[in-house]
Amino acid sequence: MKELVVISGKGGTGKTSITASFAVLAQKAVIADCDVDAADLHLILEPQIQQHEQFYSGKLASIDPAVCSACGLCAEYCRFTAIVSEEAGYRVDPNNCEGCGVCVNFCPVQAINFEDRHCGEWMISDTRCGSMVHAKLGVAAENSGKLVSTVRKNAQQIAENTGASLIIVDGPPGIGCPVIASVTGASRVLIVTEPTVSGAHDMQRVLKLTGHFDIPTLVCVNKWDLNSELTAEIEQTAESAGAQVVGRVRYDAAVSQAQIEHKAVVETTAESAEDIRNIWKRIENEL
Repeated sequence: MKELVVISGKGGTGKTSITASFAVLAQKAVIADCDVDAADLHLILEPQIQQHEQFYSGKLASIDPAVCSACGLCAEYCRFTAIVSEEAGYRVDPNNCEGCGVCVNFCPVQAINFEDRHCGEWMISDTRCGSMVHAKLGVAAENSGKLVSTVRKNAQQIAENTGASLIIVDGPPGIGCPVIASVTGASRVLIVTEPTVSGAHDMQRVLKLTGHFDIPTLVCVNKWDLNSELTAEIEQTAESAGAQVVGRVRYDAAVSQAQIEHKAVVETTAESAEDIRNIWKRIENEL
């Protein structure tokens, strides 16, 4: 079983549009949307949910006003200012609570509940391209790296159960915990970048990350014709870092229209569709 993870150093490079096209071209690969903080692959692939699960991680304190003696020890010991004083007593601000449990330990009347924190949800769905595992992180929720791991683990299980030979992962942008959870142990990573100063800079950061974990890395430049000189510099930088450049995708206004129609680019007559097909052929050979 092979696992291709598509990532980008920054948002807006076209990562998800390219991933959706790969899902169409791969024909029945298992798909995982690990961009759980701002998932949008579902807008193109239109998944039909078959299994829906809640995601819990960490702990959340809450004060029972019927038991609370309003002594204020919880507010005194909370380092995160999560205990709010009110006219009727005290309450926990869930956006500031880190789930450390100090308030629970010091409450003299045991008025503080300490329950599993609901952080989001994850789903297993059917799409026209095959099974898809995707998720949605709750508003202001944390532990997105754990949710990413949950999505990947279930995608791997589906691939094993169905005999699928490939998992295609739409990873999150950046270099933080969710990205690390997305790429660790992957067969190949494809970095989608763009010919801008920020695109070039953030690609270098991702290259250092994949290099640190010794993951074979591929690079493609989207909208390359907006700045051909910078594109050449980006490709040279990628090759110097040990990555393989697998192609370029031209700027194409038809990509936006494809998204409006809930279609992958390769399902349309967009000129850039041929660029993506050529990149996919090179990636297939690498896999």
